[in-house]
Amino acid sequence: MESTEKLTDTNAILAYLYETFPLCFIKEGETKPLKIGLFQDLAERLADDSKVSKTQLRVALRRYTSSWRYLKGIKAGVQRVDLDGNECGELEQEHIEHAQTTLKESQEKARAKRQAQAPKKDAAKRAPRKDTKRAVNKRVPSKKDRPAKTPPVDLNLTQANMSDLKQDQRVNVKLGAAPVAGVITDIKKDDVQVQLDSGLSVKVKVEHILV
Repeated sequence: MESTEKLTDTNAILAYLYETFPLCFIKEGETKPLKIGLFQDLAERLADDSKVSKTQLRVALRRYTSSWRYLKGIKAGVQRVDLDGNECGELEQEHIEHAQTTLKESQEKARAKRQAQAPKKDAAKRAPRKDTKRAVNKRVPSKKDRPAKTPPVDLNLTQANMSDLKQDQRVNVKLGAAPVAGVITDIKKDDVQVQLDSGLSVKVKVEHILV
């Protein structure tokens, strides 16, 4: 009997997507930009699959589309693909520019972090070795000793009102530590459908919209 144990680890869900949709989700090498609205297709295709939930699928899809490997594949002349690997539209210049900006910022943060850690490693190598007894008693640095993480950048965005929102409007959606830019594609009662610049489409409440 096939196991119906639900997958909760993001890496395990990504591995499941690589196996189930190999022409869409690329495990190694250069990726392909995903079809706009692919999340809805994915949710429908896996609606009867007890292994994954929509919430976990959304998290895994966000991890996949924010990786350096995926962002590098967002470039001119490349076609988006659906779950079966069929081409379904060329990338828009706005999406390409957003991906390039996001990739550059992420790489600069990683480079700055490595540079900040380098002096500490060099100092540790130059430090004279102490005898074994004294080294054993050396205090291990705690989390309090480590430098605090840099807080998210304040973009001076404000909470949106439903009456101010309209279709095709550029907005920002609160997802994780920082807002993500996108365009409103549909508004139904209290739900707002937003097409993120990464290609992911999300449905959120108005309290998650920033303008």
